[in-house]
Amino acid sequence: MIKTGFEQLTWLFAACLLLLNPGCVKVEYSKIDDPAYLRVFNNLNYVQTLGSKDNKVPFFCMLINPVLDGNGMPTSAEIVGDFLDQRDAYAPPYPSHIGTSTSLNNPEYPGKENVLVGPILNGFDLSSWAQVPSGKIRIMFAYRPKNTVPFFQLENQLKKDILIDTVLNLTSKEVYTLHVLQKDFVTKRTGLLLREEIFQKLPLSDSLTYVNFYNMSAKGYWEADKSLKAEDYLMASFQGGMKDEMNVFLSLYEDQSNLSARAATIPGFKGKYLANVKLNTTTSDVTPYVSFPIWSGKTANGITTNMWQRFDFFVPGMDITNNPFYEASTDNGGNWVSVNCLQNGKVRMTSNDNAAILPNLLVNIHSGVNNPKTFATVNTVEVVNGRVYLTTIQRKYAPPIY
Repeated sequence: MIKTGFEQLTWLFAACLLLLNPGCVKVEYSKIDDPAYLRVFNNLNYVQTLGSKDNKVPFFCMLINPVLDGNGMPTSAEIVGDFLDQRDAYAPPYPSHIGTSTSLNNPEYPGKENVLVGPILNGFDLSSWAQVPSGKIRIMFAYRPKNTVPFFQLENQLKKDILIDTVLNLTSKEVYTLHVLQKDFVTKRTGLLLREEIFQKLPLSDSLTYVNFYNMSAKGYWEADKSLKAEDYLMASFQGGMKDEMNVFLSLYEDQSNLSARAATIPGFKGKYLANVKLNTTTSDVTPYVSFPIWSGKTANGITTNMWQRFDFFVPGMDITNNPFYEASTDNGGNWVSVNCLQNGKVRMTSNDNAAILPNLLVNIHSGVNNPKTFATVNTVEVVNGRVYLTTIQRKYAPPIY
């Protein structure tokens, strides 16, 4: 079988890791004749609080086309995504976890798994999506203990607790993102949301960054008492949740020398209305992408920019001109939440601020003779209960020239 250039590089990467540290990489490639491309996130982000102490730890093994014994217990599967942990706040545009992590816990699938991945489609790198069989597939999510024992080596009584067992229909060569979600905060009902992505089909400009928004929170989350919600200071105002319908406003800041929400914004981009987002955990429609120019700042030179972004979510009828809350307020009854998108996602603001922190929507990387060079991206911002997540997709770029 003749391998593609990408597959050859992937095999070479894995082989080098094996030479450096035998046993650290498990390569399990099997040819899939007519694949679809799938990325999976575990959005069950609850923790053990007084109100949720009876909840099971949301740690799973994903099984695609499982084989069951006479008692209905899985004994093998065509595809296994083990040690599936809660998702990270940031899903970067490349499989960053392979070969760099000391833990088996996987923040997404494929994530750390060494499997056949997606190609370059319309210039977009799909190496964070795994190849899976197209057509009807049976998919299971089984609870598993938080240990280092592979799922099929666990004791039998530990392999019987199935959260989800369903059938999905995947079209060949299409790109899918699958979410495991809590759909009702009171009843604790869970389920799946399968989204067929369209970014790879759109005529997108290289000079614009695109973003769309989802509220995939459980029904009743924002109304619930604070004692039932996890405290997470990094999520700031999102901890309590946001109301079921919000308007999103964008502010663009020139550079990161002044990390304050009171810093001067780029003209035309101070609280600019972008989108309306409604609570939805049932329909899989892709929400419209909105955009902003990456070279809008006065210091942008067509090669690099140090611009950063802020998104404010306000209940309809409110915006930054009539906001009654003070800027450090993190308990606004679900009426106002915000997120700052900074260079490495962990920079501290210089002013008291209610915003969560995520990485910048722009990617700065060594490409060609430029180190760095700024690239536009396609992004998805998802709010799930008391947290906000960012997924970034990048076009293929020229390798560095030294």
